Amino acid sequence: MDRPYIVCHMMTALDGKITGPYMNTAAIKGPAQEYERTNASYKPQAWLCGRVTTDENFTFYKKPALDEDAPAVPAGDYVAVQGAEMHYVSVDASGRIGWESNTLKYKDRPAAHIIEVLTEKAGNAYRAFLRRMKISYIVAGEDQLDCQLAAEKLKALFKIETLMLSGGGFINWSFLQAGLVDELSLVIAPLADGENKTPTLFEKSDFLPASAPVEFALTHVDKGLGDSLWLRYKVISTPRA
Repeated sequence: MDRPYIVCHMMTALDGKITGPYMNTAAIKGPAQEYERTNASYKPQAWLCGRVTTDENFTFYKKPALDEDAPAVPAGDYVAVQGAEMHYVSVDASGRIGWESNTLKYKDRPAAHIIEVLTEKAGNAYRAFLRRMKISYIVAGEDQLDCQLAAEKLKALFKIETLMLSGGGFINWSFLQAGLVDELSLVIAPLADGENKTPTLFEKSDFLPASAPVEFALTHVDKGLGDSLWLRYKVISTPRA
């Protein structure tokens, strides 16, 4: 396979939400530990999130320190670090995230080298910023993300064999609709908050064409910490599979 094995690995509440007030309860501790335990069981080399997930959890909407007069950088991709134990892949089509380091440390996971996934919309100033920060980047698509090309480049340039797709809902659905998700790994927390404006596991962007339903086959059920459930599904029908 010319791309990584891709697992969409998520934790949700009983009402399908991937974030919300339930995340601030004491009862989330056990399911959150279960989520990390099951994530590690796949022995991945990378995990991937969309821009909003990155900003809300790690960079907090900081602005990048851009030099609009920076000399033109070479066209194409940029590999700053090779052979990293772990990678954090940040989908940032237009180049907006204000990183302050080229490494992300999250909980007990190995420190991850940051890879930005850009489109041609990302300007020279942002690409020059990433190079100054020693942050790798790949270019996948003109105006919209080409998920297939991004996946292929992640394997070819960084030797990523197993990639955890970790939200948000829009990026999950984009990869699923592209026929690139091999497995869904879902930790369900025994919580609900009834919020109607928080994101769910899969969501379609209004900018994308109409999408087709996807069918899954259950392969594994396990009771986990804090009365959570770990469900594993194979994806058995996708639009491009």
